[in-house]
Order: sequence, then structure tokens, then C-alpha cells
Amino acid sequence: MRLVRYTYPSYRSPAPALGGFPRSPWSGLETEIDRLFETALSDFGTTTPASRFPVDLFEDKDHTYVRAELPGVNRDDINVEVVDGFLTISAARKTPAADGKGEESCSFSRSVALNDSVHADKVSAAYENGLLTVTLPKREEAKPKKITVTVK
Repeated sequence: MRLVRYTYPSYRSPAPALGGFPRSPWSGLETEIDRLFETALSDFGTTTPASRFPVDLFEDKDHTYVRAELPGVNRDDINVEVVDGFLTISAARKTPAADGKGEESCSFSRSVALNDSVHADKVSAAYENGLLTVTLPKREEAKPKKITVTVK
């Protein structure tokens, strides 16, 4: 292994340094951080609803789980499909219109790629208190197996 010592980059400016002090390697850092925050948070606080919603994925030795928070959505307005190796969750939230006449509808959709270890025909979904949990059972050959090692 070879260790390399880090040296600060030298900045050369055609104009002489103000007050005779060399330019700091940290100059411009605040501007760069501001630019990063503006890029990352550009959609934060917009009033138009996004067409996607966050999902949590986790697994144990027998199942993979997909959990999505869908508050205010009726059970009948949720659709869960497994097609061509993708789990697609779509939902619609209906709210009364602002003028008091009729309803406004907002649709959400999210697709998650599945690997080959999932039994697509044994997928189940449960919706309770605004939380949708999709259970994806693993195939037997994909489940972890414990192998004992014998010492001779």
C-alpha cells in the first residue's frame, strides 16, 4: 500500500491577492454548498402533488416486503400488479373540489423491479390505517440455507 499526502490545490489568479494574503482553498465553498442545496431542494415546497410516493423495501429469510404510506386513499382505489418482473402499485385519492361541486382526483404510481427469487403467483397485499404492505414470498431455492461443516 502506498500513502499519498494530500496537498491543497494552488489557486493562481491574474489579479494580485487582496491585502497581500494568498487565496484560501476554502474560498468559494459557501457558494458551492448553496448551489448543491438549490439543486437538491428545487422541488421542495411545490404545491403540485407528485405522481410518485416513497416505498420501503425490506426482507427476511422467507419474504421480501414493500411498504407504502397511502393516507386518505380508499382500499378500492389501490391497484397492485406483478407484471414482467415489476411490482406496480397505483392509487387514486379523491377529494372534494374547491368550489364544492364534484370531486378532484390525484393519481399516484410506483414500480419496483423484482428479482427472480420472488414467487409472483403468491404475492399478497394488506392495507390498514393508510399503510399498504405487499408481501412477496421467496422461492425455496432462493432462501438461505445453513450448511454444517464437519471437521475430520
